[in-house]
Amino acid sequence: MLLAFDTSSAAVTVALATPAGEVVASSTTVDALRHGELLAPAIAAALETAGVTPRDLTGIAVGVGPGPFTGLRVGLVTARTMGEVLGIEVSGVCSLDILARQSTLTLPVAVATDARRKEIYWALYDGPAADGSRRRLEGPAVDKPAEVAHVLSGLPVIGRGAVLYAEALNVVADDVVEYPSAEVLATGVATRTLEVVAPDPLYLRRPDVTMSSGPKSVL
Repeated sequence: MLLAFDTSSAAVTVALATPAGEVVASSTTVDALRHGELLAPAIAAALETAGVTPRDLTGIAVGVGPGPFTGLRVGLVTARTMGEVLGIEVSGVCSLDILARQSTLTLPVAVATDARRKEIYWALYDGPAADGSRRRLEGPAVDKPAEVAHVLSGLPVIGRGAVLYAEALNVVADDVVEYPSAEVLATGVATRTLEVVAPDPLYLRRPDVTMSSGPKSVL
């Protein structure tokens, strides 16, 4: 059984999936200030719903961001600790990739999430392949919405950033998927349609933030 969770945004999202990628339990709670309080109970509830114990887990998938430091740290520390205690593999996935995979559009898309400080994390993606996977074309990076609007121009924009900065990005924020889904994370890792990376945080690293112009890489 694969346990998946993401805490890179204001949402705490958890899912359990079979090795074939069938989701058997999931939950999502939006509360930007309570990641540390919400994650462990959500994991316990998912395990109880599925009728399994931590020892039944064969792997863990975790969103690695980019995202605000505090929330992201909660997820990654939890994933690494559980992986170490249980002796199972921990797979990281860029949280923007998860959001891109959530889109049902057959066109290229952009993802923009809330980086706070009136900035967004963003990335560009190709149209979906036959298996639903999307190739990242550019990013992830972080910048002021107005300074990157020309890069995202003409593309559907997914993520919380599209809602918060719809005017600056010149997008229509109707029915926008705002937060990464642990269900998509679990299915994507189980079916190998999401790129797996080391479970290391994608933080904005100084001194990039002092650049006078252009996107500031978070890699």
